[in-house]
Amino acid sequence: MKGPLLTNRVDADGTVTNRVYCYRIPDNLPLHLEAPLLCARVAVYSPMVRHNMNQPGKSLGVIGLGGLGHLAVKLGKALELKVTGFSTSISKKESKKRP
Repeated sequence: MKGPLLTNRVDADGTVTNRVYCYRIPDNLPLHLEAPLLCARVAVYSPMVRHNMNQPGKSLGVIGLGGLGHLAVKLGKALELKVTGFSTSISKKESKKRP
């Protein structure tokens, strides 16, 4: 996207663009790599923070180890949580196991 993103204004369809929902994407980060991180922030990280799951030592259960589930595990480990993943696919047992 080139040019300014106008925030805190009413768009033509009546929605308000609020600056708290806007993030600066570094010029050296390809957009196709940024999209999954933005999705994970909304779908995984924000609820974790809202439910006080950003404190080391807490336990986090992740159901489904697909795209968002995989990022939930990574975020949980980065936040020093005790993470347990639940999957119906036995093939993911070893690929997701870390010390």
